[in-house]
Amino acid sequence: MKEGWRTESLADLSEVFADGDWIESKDQSPQGIRLIQTGNIGIGDFKNRADKARYISEATFKRLRCTEIFEGDCLISRLPEPVGRSCILPDIGSRMITGVDCTIVRFDQSRMLPQFFIYYSESQAYVAAVDSETTGTTRSRISRSRLGQTPTLVPPLSEQQRIVAILDDAFERIATATADVEKNIKNARAIFESHLDFVFTQRGDGWVDAALGEVCRIARGGSPRPIKDYLTVDPDGINWVKIADATASGKYIYETKERIIPDGARRSRMVHDGDFLLSNSMSFGHPYIMRTSGCIHDGWLVLTEYASRLNQDYLYYLLGSSFMYEQFDQLAAGSTVRNLNIELASRVEIPIPPLERQQEIARLFDAMSHEIERLQSIYQRKLDALDALKQSLLHHAFSGQL
Repeated sequence: MKEGWRTESLADLSEVFADGDWIESKDQSPQGIRLIQTGNIGIGDFKNRADKARYISEATFKRLRCTEIFEGDCLISRLPEPVGRSCILPDIGSRMITGVDCTIVRFDQSRMLPQFFIYYSESQAYVAAVDSETTGTTRSRISRSRLGQTPTLVPPLSEQQRIVAILDDAFERIATATADVEKNIKNARAIFESHLDFVFTQRGDGWVDAALGEVCRIARGGSPRPIKDYLTVDPDGINWVKIADATASGKYIYETKERIIPDGARRSRMVHDGDFLLSNSMSFGHPYIMRTSGCIHDGWLVLTEYASRLNQDYLYYLLGSSFMYEQFDQLAAGSTVRNLNIELASRVEIPIPPLERQQEIARLFDAMSHEIERLQSIYQRKLDALDALKQSLLHHAFSGQL
């Protein structure tokens, strides 16, 4: 440790070190004093989430003898993810309290600057110290007393100020660079999607329009109930394809997490290699191509018997385009949970060029998609490098080498 530096327990550095209040749902109000929760605590930053804000009334504040918190106080989450993350409260324009799983820390600023601690709470030394004191099997947590014992690095105040100034500048630059990289990722994807829409909204020689139900067979999945009676750990069981087996960016479904017995398959719907699956609610529109056989959950629509008029890869790009999503969205029924049933999906109009042209379009989009993936891989490496730079700066800062 650098000469003149020391460690003290977190609680000993604080004028106030206390948990928030136990606020039940019945205690909450539509407006009043804002309840700050663990979800508002980011890794070093405050997440306002005003659209999800909860409140208590002045009368409840007095009845429960709540502890008011203020701008400049530090909050530490005793729940994941991760346990021990912290932020400084900004002025949000209203009075505030916090929940019982948040610890309120009001530092003695003659010994510890709040912003210095925020940076320190992102260091590997702090994270490791907190992790060593967490308990729980299904959900990790740390008690307030154990959190209070966390050894915290305390350089002289002038050194804290110097480190904060350097990290403020460096992290601002890193945040700008990160935002630029993330914007590039979005722009690359937006260009691809824009070209998809351009192709599908233009018409060339030999193109025709047809309803989706005219060029393929559409059916709905079905779940044997109760499903727990049909699940099996037998590796020879039948694949049970649920929404969870798909990923937002994937194209194919190769395997499933669960299997069912043959009697369950008879009560569901079998799908096969090459069949298309579409979610029939909320996230409808993203297509998946089966690369295995199995039974599908009733949250899926399955598209089959399309090969005579549609190239598989052309249909994949078409179904995943915003050109199609907008039609699905307009036709979907329901206000709270929007559903796309067989009859509605069958009415969607699709453009059909000659098969040779479909193959050309599919090859073009394959090439573009591979280039997008290549760029995303490069951008992800840049994001990883920026994150590594942050960790390197933190290591140097708290080992006295900055």
